[in-house]
Amino acid sequence: MDSSRREWLGKACGALLLGGGVHLPALSQSNRAAGARVVLLGQSVPLTGAASEIGLAFAAGSRLAVGDFNERNAASGLQLKLLQLDDGYDAARAAANARTLLGTDKADMLFGFVGTASSDAGANVAAQQGSLLFAPFAAADALREASHPHVFHVRPGMIDEALKIVRQCATVGQTRIALVADDDAMGRAGLAAVQQAIKELKLPALVATAMVPAGGDKLDTALKTVQQQAPQAIVLVSLSGTTANAIRKLRKSGYSGSFMAFSIVGIDPLYAELGKDIGGIVISQVVPSPRPSAIPIVKEYRAAVDNSDQTPSYEGLEGFIAAKVVGEAVRRAGRGFTTASLQRVMTAMTDYDVGGFRVNLRPGLRDASRNIDLISISADGRVLR
Repeated sequence: MDSSRREWLGKACGALLLGGGVHLPALSQSNRAAGARVVLLGQSVPLTGAASEIGLAFAAGSRLAVGDFNERNAASGLQLKLLQLDDGYDAARAAANARTLLGTDKADMLFGFVGTASSDAGANVAAQQGSLLFAPFAAADALREASHPHVFHVRPGMIDEALKIVRQCATVGQTRIALVADDDAMGRAGLAAVQQAIKELKLPALVATAMVPAGGDKLDTALKTVQQQAPQAIVLVSLSGTTANAIRKLRKSGYSGSFMAFSIVGIDPLYAELGKDIGGIVISQVVPSPRPSAIPIVKEYRAAVDNSDQTPSYEGLEGFIAAKVVGEAVRRAGRGFTTASLQRVMTAMTDYDVGGFRVNLRPGLRDASRNIDLISISADGRVLR
């Protein structure tokens, strides 16, 4: 990750933490005076803590799309307003933020919670208060079941990523697969997804599984146990810190097999941790590359970034897409929407094309056709397919 991105993240974090929350973007005086229908999106996101780099980028991309929506819809009087609160990647804080956003701030819905446990907490509060949770980042596949009709997903499920990862291993003859994961809600969801993928593809069971507690000294012992089973590939379900430490230690001990990681690791923070040692690691991605592209949504995102103080990233693009989709749902529902009518509109959006990126919002649906890329990073930071 280059220095300009680090500088932008530092500035963004400082700006977002002022007052503990941010209302973005500001509405024009003419819109307020004209009685605009202002739709408040309440977002709890890690602006500090272990997942802050992912949270900051996702939040920033969301803000760009909200600003674009407001410019395009100024004449109609339909406007979005984004209130972002920091939860530090802590599920209890995310739940408290959700209650504040829906109760005190009267948000029309919850939006873009980041993290498996935080997304679960947000979904629970939304259900209790008769609201919606839109576009959680890295939610467990359990939140995709039909029993959660108030949760709408823009990104594919962990099972979709797991199928892509495990199928790739099998394609190159790697059937002895192990898994190393953070011992938290995200890690357990990833383990369940990989086990399900292995079952669906009729492959041998995992040869070893290591769930690593946060902040402890169990990693060395866990990795030794994994190596004893001679895996050909190791799937990592963890944030960049655990992932980088595991890769360094395994390589130092002589392990020469493959490393596969879920998109939740975050390419930029992992590159910041590993530098040139990132070479050869395969990472799944659930949105297109943010590099210059002919894909319309990427071009639109990069144009918005060029007029901001941001730098392009996968997480920023995902936040941009998520906010564009929720804006389209609101536009379709109209100024007089209720939670129930908005929910019906979202449920009917089964094949929405967001500039070349297709979204299926219907709850309870597994969408195996969703495009997921497997990429690797060269030692000098270039993204390779």
